[in-house]
Amino acid sequence: MKAKEILKQMSPYKPGKQIEEVKKEYGLKNIVKLASNENPFGFSPVVKKELPNLISQLELYPDGYSAALRDKVAEKLSVDPTQLIFGNGSDEVVQIICRTFLERGTNTVMATPTFPQYKHNALIEGAEIREVQLVEGYHDLEAMLDQVDEQTRVLWLCSPNNPTGAHINETQLLNVLDRCPEDVLVVLDEAYYEYIEAEDYPDAINLLDRYPNLMVLRTFSKAYGLAGLRIGYGVAQSAVIEQLDPAREPFNTSTIAQAAAILALDDQKFIEDTFKRNVSNKHALMEFCNEIGLNYYDSEANFLFILLPMSGDQLFQHLLSKGYIVRSGEALGIPKSIRLTIGSKEDMEHIQSEIKNFMELYHAGAVR
Repeated sequence: MKAKEILKQMSPYKPGKQIEEVKKEYGLKNIVKLASNENPFGFSPVVKKELPNLISQLELYPDGYSAALRDKVAEKLSVDPTQLIFGNGSDEVVQIICRTFLERGTNTVMATPTFPQYKHNALIEGAEIREVQLVEGYHDLEAMLDQVDEQTRVLWLCSPNNPTGAHINETQLLNVLDRCPEDVLVVLDEAYYEYIEAEDYPDAINLLDRYPNLMVLRTFSKAYGLAGLRIGYGVAQSAVIEQLDPAREPFNTSTIAQAAAILALDDQKFIEDTFKRNVSNKHALMEFCNEIGLNYYDSEANFLFILLPMSGDQLFQHLLSKGYIVRSGEALGIPKSIRLTIGSKEDMEHIQSEIKNFMELYHAGAVR
């Protein structure tokens, strides 16, 4: 059996530590996972109430066109239904984009570090990867534009960026769109859109008519709390969606995921509550970091990327032993750091206490 040569050089995606794994390893009963940017407040109670009614007729294939959800999202965003494509999470939409536009002899430009699936899927398609280092957590947009040439097919912009949380403001985005060649697809990945506080954040959906090469990605996995159902979507001009659709699997989103997403969209009170609690708890964490002398990147997401005087693995292991799963920056491409998902007020107070204790041990020379 002969697989693609590139796959021999690649590793499958490895998620962070899982709750049951940590329970078994450390003999702990209660584990708090703050590593994957999931919603600590769960998902809409409206969805939870209706779930038993969503499992009828599982013997039937789902609607491959996602018609009901398509109409719902189109109405909410004030776009035409033909401007939407749905995926098994926005991850799959990334895969569809790469499958459609990338091949050997083409290249794609992205920041580093950023969401790893851009690079992963592009490599599989044989494209050249052009990565531009972040600056203080932000995209270096000028340097990224410098990398664009006649063979560039896709320019990836993750805003807020994962893993740093920094955003691209309206002026910066317009500058990119005005200068980027029209035959290069500019993908603005807004997975954390519902968490954004910044007043200078662009209304990208309203820019679609003006820029035919712009595509916006969003998901129900983060603020909506439906990560386990896997559903996300892309928005672009209809001509772009027409190019993408043949690369989409025919029944790629489930009946339950489509129905749950419709219900979730109707419960904007849950999203508003999630936003307010996230902002409050994130700002409390930022104040805590200021008090104990830890720096962090600007964040418009539901996580904070904290810079450390020691290896991120050290703090990661300490917190793991106390029942908290975070993400070490060593695994994300930024040494001496951790990415910490914003949790409930109680969990944040507890983990802040553990971080403070660890830092005191470090400064006393008890941690090497």
